[in-house]
Amino acid sequence: MSSVDGVNRVSTVDGVGRSGAGEVDRARRNVAAGGDRAGDEGARGRTVGVGMVGTAFMGAAHSQAWRTVNRVFDLPVTARMAVICGRDPARTEAAASRLGWAATETDWRALIDRDDVELVDICTPGDTHAEIAIAALAAGKHVLCEKPLANTVAEAEAMAAAARDAGTVAMCGFTYRRVPAVTLMHDLVAAGRIGRIRQVRACYLQDWLVDPAAPWTWRLSADRAGSGALGDLGAHVIDAVRFLTGAEFESVSALTETFVTERPLPGGTGNAPVTVDDAALFLARLSGGVVGTFEATRYATGRKNALRIEVNGTLGTLAFDLERLNELEFYDGGQLSAEAGFRRILVTEPDHPYLSAWWPPGHLLGYEHAFTHQARDLLAAVGGGDPVRPSFEDGLAAQRVLDAVGRSARDSTWTNTVH
Repeated sequence: MSSVDGVNRVSTVDGVGRSGAGEVDRARRNVAAGGDRAGDEGARGRTVGVGMVGTAFMGAAHSQAWRTVNRVFDLPVTARMAVICGRDPARTEAAASRLGWAATETDWRALIDRDDVELVDICTPGDTHAEIAIAALAAGKHVLCEKPLANTVAEAEAMAAAARDAGTVAMCGFTYRRVPAVTLMHDLVAAGRIGRIRQVRACYLQDWLVDPAAPWTWRLSADRAGSGALGDLGAHVIDAVRFLTGAEFESVSALTETFVTERPLPGGTGNAPVTVDDAALFLARLSGGVVGTFEATRYATGRKNALRIEVNGTLGTLAFDLERLNELEFYDGGQLSAEAGFRRILVTEPDHPYLSAWWPPGHLLGYEHAFTHQARDLLAAVGGGDPVRPSFEDGLAAQRVLDAVGRSARDSTWTNTVH
């Protein structure tokens, strides 16, 4: 057992804890939610000022996590939502009021320069990640950067080098590692419950671009986003498989497709070209003899947010679907043949990862809770020395695979990754 964060827990391979003190956590949460907030923060230790760059979808998700994390988890430090930064003053002020930030900036450089900001949270398009993160690290700040880490391998390499030089905490926001069922899946694989890994199949399916009249967005620009479904969705798939199996991608064979090559600009001011992929599919060879099939698409009509991962081993299989995120499927090959079959684990028990801090068994968690778990692990690293995962090195590893997939699709050939 360890208690670095003030909660007794069983350590796991990834440094993610399983608390055995659920009632204590729930009591602390109730006090924090209804008592003297300032006094509660004092009991928790020093305050870490957070400055967030970005006011849109991811900014809202991260803001909810920062508001919630110290009311749920007992941590050595307390997050203070010091300042939010956006380019438009009126929108940024509105976001600060709505999301709970104490102050605003319209220049990310000014945010980094502030004495009340110790941790910089980057929730901006990919073309800005490297410049902001490297500047923040050079200023001695801790950094949380949304995925994919960068738009190019060169940018990701520079960011990883800056993190090594800074010696501060630098985390890449592959949030789905913190879905309790995914963390449990990792733990079962690491414990050898499905034996030696032979094969994986993973896909991330959405449908928000099926309508050709859907308006153009920055996510459809290679200059802004780097890639399309490949980077936006495929990066999650790549990181999840690395996390779950411990295997590294060695080579890939890919194809990508752009189904609609231009889209209407918002406001009806004309059309803009789509310069990224709408769908990406690839085969992969991974270390240890593992092989896999992968898919990322925004054209899976009817699939809203279906991240699906299946890991096959010599002794069993584990399968997860984000659209049923409280469940994990487990086939135990050691069962009698007459009784064999997949069973469903409802991942809501207090001895499941992160769950002791939340609700009684059977009371389900949602998409937003993984962001709170991410904030929990980041603050534990900042205040208690817990290992930071996924790191910028993990972000770089995913970026190298994305790059190899893009090159393979362009050249129509098997392409090696570099790791």
